[in-house]
Parts: sequence; structure tokens; C-alpha cells
Amino acid sequence: MKSYHLPCDHGIARRENLSIETDAGTKELRLHPKNGVVDTVTVDMGEPILDGSQIPVAAEGRVVDAPLEVGATRYRVTCVSMGNPHCVVFFDEDIEALPLSEIGPKFEHHPFFPKRVNTEFIRVFNRGELRMRVWERGSGETAACGTGACAALVAAVLTERADRRALLHLNGGDLSIEWEASRNHVLMTGGATEVFSGELDL
Repeated sequence: MKSYHLPCDHGIARRENLSIETDAGTKELRLHPKNGVVDTVTVDMGEPILDGSQIPVAAEGRVVDAPLEVGATRYRVTCVSMGNPHCVVFFDEDIEALPLSEIGPKFEHHPFFPKRVNTEFIRVFNRGELRMRVWERGSGETAACGTGACAALVAAVLTERADRRALLHLNGGDLSIEWEASRNHVLMTGGATEVFSGELDL
């Protein structure tokens, strides 16, 4: 039997900068300890992809605040890839009552998105604070989506709704997102909480 725990809190890793291999490439993490344990983590999520053919969507160039008919409703959408495709929609009214189980699949399977899409439904409170709900392709509404929060901030900046750093309120908690102007990288910072530990037979 071998036990696996959070690497820093349990002394497995002893530095505050880590590289993690993911399906979307290597992610660089900066750990922020507090009282001897990791309190928050900042992840360098890389550069946003804004060209339609690479997101992919059925359009060339940037898709920023563009009209899109979904079902019987015309929305204005901004599309971003953070290694996976996202469609960001902004609302002036409260988004808590939006029937995502009805709207989400219509976006996900819309022909404009050849590989389907994750859709972020956003209410902007001010230039530094946004509320987000997300419909993830293949999963439905989820409590949180890191790449979706990054895409939402990029879209808010592109449409001049937010500054390059903002706090996003998701169902599962808050994320601080920053789109660096100097490197064109998106940084995501959120709380680090141990939610599971177990043992694995090897």
C-alpha cells in the first residue's frame, strides 16, 4: 500500500513552484502557503486562442460580440479557446434563473461549433467582479470551470466590460483571473482545499 496526499502540505514536494503535465500541456503553478499549508494556487493557463478556425468555430478571425441565433433567440457571443472551445454570453439581467438545462444543449450542439462548445453565461457587476454559470460540453451545468473562467475574463476585456484582472463568482467558489498584457498569458488563482485522500494498491 502507498498513500498519496497533496504534495506540499504533506512534504512530498518542497518548493512553491511546480510544473504539472496535463492533456492541454504543461501548466506552471505557484503555491501560496499560509500557516504552513497551501492556501491558494496560481496557475499559468497560457495564451488565449482567438482565431475562429483554431477555437474552432465556423468563422475566420475573431468572434467578438457577434450575433448568433440559438433556438429562437439571438445572442451576442464572444468565442475563446483556452485549449478547449468556449462561447461567452453576457447578460444585463440576473442569470440565476436562466434554464441552463434547456439553453446549454442548444449552444453545445449548435452547428457553429464543429467540436461542440462550453458556454459561459455571465453577469458583469462591475469592471472587477463578474458572476458566471457554465454549461460544459458532455457534462451539463457544473459548479466550476477554470478554462471557462479564463475565457470569460478574456471575453469581458475584449468587449470592454472588465479590466484585465477580475474576481469571478462561480457556483463552486471564487476565482481571481488576470490576463497579462505583457506576456498575453492568463493567470488563474483559487483556493487550495484537500477534498479527498486514499490508498492505492500498486
